[in-house]
Amino acid sequence: MTRRRAPEGIPVLIALDTKASGSLSRQIYRALRDGILAGRLTGGLRLPSTRALAIDLGVSRNTVVTAFDQLLAEGYVESRVGRGTRVSQTMPDHLLHARSRPRVRIVTTAPGNSAPGSSPSARGALLVDHARRRSAVDEGTVAFAPGVPALDLFPWQLWSRLVASRARELGATSAGYADSLGYRPLREAVARYVAVARGVNCTADQVLIVGGSQQGIDLVARVATDPGDSAWIEDPGYYGALGAFAGAGLRVTGVPVDADGMSVAAGRVGAPAARLMYVTPSHQFPLGVTMSLSRRLELLAAAAEMQAWIVEDDYDSEFRYVSRPLTALQGLDTEGRVVYVGTFSKVMFPALRIGFVIAPQSLLPAITAARKFAGTQQAVLEQMVLADFITDGHFERHVRRMRAVYAERQQHLIDALRAECAGVLDASPAGSGMHLVGWLPPDADDADVSRRAATRGVDAIALSAFAVGRGAGRPGVLLGYAHVNRATMFAAARGLAGAIRESLAQRPRVLAGRASRGASD
Repeated sequence: MTRRRAPEGIPVLIALDTKASGSLSRQIYRALRDGILAGRLTGGLRLPSTRALAIDLGVSRNTVVTAFDQLLAEGYVESRVGRGTRVSQTMPDHLLHARSRPRVRIVTTAPGNSAPGSSPSARGALLVDHARRRSAVDEGTVAFAPGVPALDLFPWQLWSRLVASRARELGATSAGYADSLGYRPLREAVARYVAVARGVNCTADQVLIVGGSQQGIDLVARVATDPGDSAWIEDPGYYGALGAFAGAGLRVTGVPVDADGMSVAAGRVGAPAARLMYVTPSHQFPLGVTMSLSRRLELLAAAAEMQAWIVEDDYDSEFRYVSRPLTALQGLDTEGRVVYVGTFSKVMFPALRIGFVIAPQSLLPAITAARKFAGTQQAVLEQMVLADFITDGHFERHVRRMRAVYAERQQHLIDALRAECAGVLDASPAGSGMHLVGWLPPDADDADVSRRAATRGVDAIALSAFAVGRGAGRPGVLLGYAHVNRATMFAAARGLAGAIRESLAQRPRVLAGRASRGASD
């Protein structure tokens, strides 16, 4: 019996430029993605097979397969045996078309002066409160401190040579005041890198070098809003953003996170007139989920409707293990509403203190002015060295090496938790990032577990510490693994297991005590 071959999809017009800097697979990916977003390729439409499209374009099949794999990873297409590859039907049709909306005019108003006294302002008190949302261990390099890279594997000798080379060149022409936007070659290197690696649309003129992503978030909050404005933040979410928003005098609404990322529908209910929205779409902090394509488009539409700004914090997107890093939210933005914030602290080393902000043209004058009053400029020597590190290809080689190392260390952590914490903590492998969430039994007190783990030299931050407004959800702890070797991993997991069992053993007494007090009342 002759097996019937499935029909090919409709022809797709794709023009390839062999002289362009981008790879052919990337050109194919962008052509198909743009066609889907513009509505030319509608939901359910069958695409040509990879073999047929490769023959039509005169390229290798692997080139086409790479492009299709990326489209599949980002949710633009879906593939089933016997049905071929089709345009995804899960994207809301009304979000697929770019809409023109008026630009927002930035109006800066000076906040009222608070009365003199011995106590800080209400915003100052809030900052003190938010500053307590941190680990219970003072040292930042113990297991399982989150956000700490493998410092022992950084190419220090190479970095030292680059520093020495640049230091010899320093002189009167480079030692004075410089552009507050940052060292121009570094801004150009950043613009090239994020365009290729993250799909960000920008020029070097839109790049602002700052002292880490935290300073970038703080600057954006102060120039994009006025005191009293409403802001969304993921719940649970990054306490650094919460502190920056408190410092700007914003009314913060915690928006719940589900499997697709921040719930835009819940945000609309909680704060229907938000001025600022903070998200970590590539790898939500702390839960680790990736925002789906339909949810990204929904968020962009909400921001355009409310004339709100979106702060996209892309803090560790380089470390994705199941496919190449997903295209940034900024790359989908057609309204100029997304401010992209990145950092080199997680990829290289925290002491470098270099991050960057990529701002829409309409917001750039205000954020540039704010940068001048927040330290004038970043130290130039480190910027020079980092520019060389990126331009000479060392940065990409380091990222590729660390991606393999961190994938292996994540598996070591899973093995250690299964061996030492069976029955008291659950953790599953993740497709990206530098940390995992360890889920505790429903009746556990994750804050108590965190304190007890700290006495054992283990840094396991309670998930409840990241709650914004709705209170703690399921108890859990944050476990960073990037800087932890296998032997230390198992020892730390053993200490964590002891802390959990000790806390659970004390839990019935605490609950019984509360019940007796309630009865007496």
